[in-house]
Amino acid sequence: MTGRVEVKPGTLLLVRHARATGQEPGAPLTPDGEAAAQELASSLAGLGVTRIVSSPWVRAAATARPLADRLGLPVTTDERLTERVLSGAPRADWRERLRDSFADDTLCLPGGESGAEARMRIQAALADARDPAGVVAVVTHGNLLALALGLTFGEWATLRNPDVWAARPDGQATRVDA
Repeated sequence: MTGRVEVKPGTLLLVRHARATGQEPGAPLTPDGEAAAQELASSLAGLGVTRIVSSPWVRAAATARPLADRLGLPVTTDERLTERVLSGAPRADWRERLRDSFADDTLCLPGGESGAEARMRIQAALADARDPAGVVAVVTHGNLLALALGLTFGEWATLRNPDVWAARPDGQATRVDA
């Protein structure tokens, strides 16, 4: 479901970072990604955000920064919001292995993290981030966001940069037009 949603206290705004130059932790936003982060800040500024938590990876923190600047809020980083590492080494077949990992969340490639492990990690981070009296924007990465939302591989493939989902305290999540 997509649309403008009423955001109430206790809601988490789950944000996939804007477009970046690469996948490594230090990859910055592209110029289009920087513009999208500014647009995102404009869209989210009126939703009552009281706290911002981000992956420390450059592309996520750079997506969070314009909103933080606009609202006068700090960005708190949480290592648990970093992207899931599928494999410890680059793989030409990464997309196929990622599809396999959505079908079997216990699949763990050498040097990587299973979907189940990553889901537990983000669920703990989101539980710690939630503020029953406020709205928290949480900026993370696509695979981790998909795992948190319980998306399929096909649904993961439709995520945008950036993408925003409103996750209510009852566990229901709705894609937000931001």
